[in-house]
Amino acid sequence: MATPLTDGLKALLDGPNFAHLATLRKNGAPQVDPVWVGREGDRILVGTGEGTVKAKNSRRDPRVALSIIGFRNPYDEAMVRGRIVERRPDPDLVTMDEISRKYTGKEFPWRTPEGRVVLVIEPDHVKVQKLPFDPPA
Repeated sequence: MATPLTDGLKALLDGPNFAHLATLRKNGAPQVDPVWVGREGDRILVGTGEGTVKAKNSRRDPRVALSIIGFRNPYDEAMVRGRIVERRPDPDLVTMDEISRKYTGKEFPWRTPEGRVVLVIEPDHVKVQKLPFDPPA
């Protein structure tokens, strides 16, 4: 069952904050990749190529987990478990360009449209917290 995103998680997803996406290998071992993320309502978007390990793993098993930390304050953090509910082709890099502009101010630099896909994640468990520490100066 889908879990609505909290305002705190939406703020982390909408900012240029890095995430780590965990997928499951064929043997059940976790695979973790740093990723840029976008948001569409209560769903999380990750752009990638169909030939990547994360895309291959998630094609076989749609269960994923994400951790996200605040760029300005790494003690703002979120953990998400969910599943990929859609693999949206992105040959024109429309979604990938939007995500890239958030992180770099520019369009995505690798203009190879073949096999570009957006993994659409529907969360089923969300935890957001702000730890009581000051960020490094």
